[in-house]
Amino acid sequence: MTDRWRIRKGDLVQVIAGKDKGKRGEILKVLRDDRRVVVKGINICVRHRKPTASSPGGESKEEKSIHASNVMLVDSSDDRPTRVGMSIVEGKKVRISKRTSSVVG
Repeated sequence: MTDRWRIRKGDLVQVIAGKDKGKRGEILKVLRDDRRVVVKGINICVRHRKPTASSPGGESKEEKSIHASNVMLVDSSDDRPTRVGMSIVEGKKVRISKRTSSVVG
């Protein structure tokens, strides 16, 4: 399956749908098979764990994945969300911002 991914690990994105709409964060993990991404500080879930011999247990907070269509890349030149296109510059395939036509990351 050859999907065209416009966002990558380490990109700054803004959530455009869901309970965290408007928040920004860095992509920690890309789950290509499920078309989902894990974003730092977004979709926080509290996990209650039982104590074991090696850990005290209690609550732990972790980020859960969200669908890739619910995030939009933030353009570093004007600090606003933008759509992403592909272009060939100097023989290399690069991502470009649709808003400012500048090369992204």
